[in-house]
Amino acid sequence: MKRLVSILLAFMMLTAIAVPFASAEESGVQLAENVKSAILIERDTGKVLYEKNSNEQLPPASMTKIMTMLLIMEALDEGKLDMDEKVRASEYAASMGGSQIFLEPGEEMTVEEMLKGIAIGSGNDASVAMAERIAGSEEAFVDMMNKKAKELGLKKTTFKNTTGLPVEDHLSTAHDMAIMAKELLKYENITKFTGTYEAYLRENTDKKFWLVNTNKLVRFYPGVDGLKTGFTREAMYCLTATAEKDGMRVIAVVFGAPTSKDRNAQVTKMLDYAFNQYRTHPIFERNHVMGTAKVSKGQKKKVEMVTSESISLLTKKGETIEDVKQKVSLKKDLKAPIKKGDQIGTLTIKKNGETLVKSPLLAKEEIKEAGWWDLFKRSLGIFTKSE
Repeated sequence: MKRLVSILLAFMMLTAIAVPFASAEESGVQLAENVKSAILIERDTGKVLYEKNSNEQLPPASMTKIMTMLLIMEALDEGKLDMDEKVRASEYAASMGGSQIFLEPGEEMTVEEMLKGIAIGSGNDASVAMAERIAGSEEAFVDMMNKKAKELGLKKTTFKNTTGLPVEDHLSTAHDMAIMAKELLKYENITKFTGTYEAYLRENTDKKFWLVNTNKLVRFYPGVDGLKTGFTREAMYCLTATAEKDGMRVIAVVFGAPTSKDRNAQVTKMLDYAFNQYRTHPIFERNHVMGTAKVSKGQKKKVEMVTSESISLLTKKGETIEDVKQKVSLKKDLKAPIKKGDQIGTLTIKKNGETLVKSPLLAKEEIKEAGWWDLFKRSLGIFTKSE
C-alpha cells in the first residue's frame, strides 16, 4: 500500500537573490540618531536593513495595539468574528483614559467601526471592548497576546494590557515590534484601516465623531499605509511605520524620539534609504497553492497547502542573481483532523547551500476525521484493488 503521506520535492530555477550585501549599519550610514532604538526591515524576507539598539527593552506605548489588531485580524480570518458583528462596550471598556473614541457603557459598534477606532484613532476603549469580545476579559486577552509573542519567538516582549497605557514591566523592543508588524501585514485588509488618514464614527447621529490618524506620514509620505504611533511621557514618541513602493514593502520602527517631528523625520530617512538602495523580487503571494498533501483517516484524502505569507527575495539595486532552488517538504504522518491554517509543510529557497527563505506552508481547508464506516469502505476498496 502506498504511503498515506507524500513528501514533495520540487526544484525550480528562479530569478532571485544570492549576493550578500551590507546593511546601512555595516556601511556606516546613520539613519536614526535622535531616538533610543530603531530598526528597518524588508517585510517579505524580514531582512534587517538597519538597526540601532534594536533589542533594548522599552515601553511601546500605543504601538502595543499592533498585537491587539493582530489578534483581531486572526479572529476574523478564522471566522470567529465578522466585520458586521456588533460589539457591546462594557462599563470597564468605556472607562479607559488616554486616546479614546468615547464609547459609552452599553454602546454597540461593529467590529469594523471598532477597528477604525483602534487603527486610526488609537482608541483605548475600543481596544478593551474588542479584547473582552474575543477573550471574555482584558486579562484573558493579554494572556493571548503574550502567548502569540512567544509563538513569534519574541523573547523581550511582555504585555500587561491591550492599550499601552503606562504600567510596570509592559515592555517590548524595536526588533520585536517589527516582527509583530510583519505578522500583522499578512492580513492585507489591515492597511484599509491603518492607511486611512481621516474617517467618521457615528456618522449619521448627533454624536458624529471625527477620527484623524495619529500617524501623519500616512498623509505626507507616499506609500505609507500604517501602522501605529505611540506616546507616553515615559515612552516618548514612538512609531511603527510601513510603506510600499514598486512592489517592495518595508517596516521602520523607532522608540523614544523627543518630539513627533523628530520621530517622523527619522522614519522618513529610514524609508528613503530602503527604497533608494534595495528592490524585491516577488515569488509567491500569500495563499498561493504549492501542491497537495495526502492525509490519513480524513473525510478527504488530500489537502492543498498554501503559502502563509508573501514570498519575495531581496537585492541591492543593480545586483543580478541566478540559480536559486526551491524545495517544498511536508510533515510526515499527516492525520485528520487538520484545521485550516495548520502548518503542514515548509518552503525553503536556497542558493549555493545558503537558505534565503524558510516559510511555513499551511492547510488551505479543514479536513475532518473520517467516520468508521468511511474508513471501512475505504479499506474494502484497497483490499479489492489488491486482489
